[in-house]
Amino acid sequence: MDARRQPIGIELVRRGVVSENDIAKALEYQKTHREQKLGDILNTLQVANSYTLIHTIGDILGEKAMLLHENDIKIKIEEYISVDVLRQNRAIPFEVENGKVKVCFSDTANRRAVDTVRLILLNKGLVMEKYITFDSNIDAVIKSLEGNSKNDIQSTSDVSGLIDTVIKKAMEKRASDIHFEPMENSLRIRYRIDGELYTEANIEKEKQTQIIGRLKAISNMHQEKQESQDGRIILYPDYNIRVSSQPNIYGEKFVLRLLKKNADVKRLFDLGFPNDEAMVNRSFNKRNSITIMAAPTGEGKTTSLYSIIDYLNKPEINVTTIEDPVEIRIPGLNQIEMDAKTTFQDSLRTVLRQDPDIILVGEIRDTETAEIAMQAGQTGHYVLSTIHTIDSVEVITRLRKMGISNYDIASTLATSVSQRLVRKVCPNCARQRDFTRRRNSNNAKYWSKVRC
Repeated sequence: MDARRQPIGIELVRRGVVSENDIAKALEYQKTHREQKLGDILNTLQVANSYTLIHTIGDILGEKAMLLHENDIKIKIEEYISVDVLRQNRAIPFEVENGKVKVCFSDTANRRAVDTVRLILLNKGLVMEKYITFDSNIDAVIKSLEGNSKNDIQSTSDVSGLIDTVIKKAMEKRASDIHFEPMENSLRIRYRIDGELYTEANIEKEKQTQIIGRLKAISNMHQEKQESQDGRIILYPDYNIRVSSQPNIYGEKFVLRLLKKNADVKRLFDLGFPNDEAMVNRSFNKRNSITIMAAPTGEGKTTSLYSIIDYLNKPEINVTTIEDPVEIRIPGLNQIEMDAKTTFQDSLRTVLRQDPDIILVGEIRDTETAEIAMQAGQTGHYVLSTIHTIDSVEVITRLRKMGISNYDIASTLATSVSQRLVRKVCPNCARQRDFTRRRNSNNAKYWSKVRC
């Protein structure tokens, strides 16, 4: 349903479903609710029977229509499409029969939304049959689904089961981090998904001590210590989970970083690097040198290094990595995972006796690691590593502060790359929309097309 399609209003009046006065009220209401469509507004104002209204609109648009309620849903929706995709495309699948899935949309004229949902279901071997319904019906079902998700967590009385549910849901939603945050009156749980934090649940304060105790137990942390600690959860075979605790004024906050063990390595050029092999070879394929990726935490440094390593990896080359932990396992590489008893510099010394051609050092954290990495780069090896700095030039400053001489930096540092993660426009979700800009003098409207 399109809120600005006047013919629908005229046709509804002609068919006797609403009056001209009802349309006038709806248009007045729309002045302060521009995001709402005409049909949804008429339903909100209750100027007509909802069933009659939606079926008449469907008939006008040539679409099947239904007044969607929760009891109309015959399937477990999350098994077919995630709630995030449903919310974004304003769609609800509600019944599957004989390889055909029925899906309600709030706007069947939105081709991108319809095609996005159609392709997802087609990949599951289902043919989509679309229906139109009110946006408020879509909202009600989505809120119910979100509520069920939170209730799954909040209704779990067993603390071990609660934490297990939280972690597994994070994995299902592709979250990179889980935050357990003590607040004044509750324990807030949030997921970071695609760079944004979303509140998943709020747990009653009485369970906070038990939850913290359980997190410390499965992370191999000291129970009695009320100070910052680092740990690791190894209960889930497909994931490495790094754990960090930090006291705040309401208790101890925990952040769990979820690292999938067997994630696919992305092609270097798919990450946004210039599609220029000659330039990439000049920058990343050098002996007797070191390449450093510079960025704050969580900006994809390790992902880029894996892509570079995968690009350079050949049977005739000995590639060794020293990581904390090994995030992606790549066939053909010698990957070393750090433990509590080893340091980067100790592992690096040993690796240098293993006849490597390329060495990946997870991170340069101290002077000794920096010195050994630079020496390795000066003796026939190609070294890749990361440093936490704000830009590529700051890498030189950081190495100087670690005591590396200007001569060693100039002769060994071949490439310094600074990077940031940027949210991309989804080709399936991008659309053009109108917006208004008011001039102070006369409130004139300006309309323009922009990319969402």
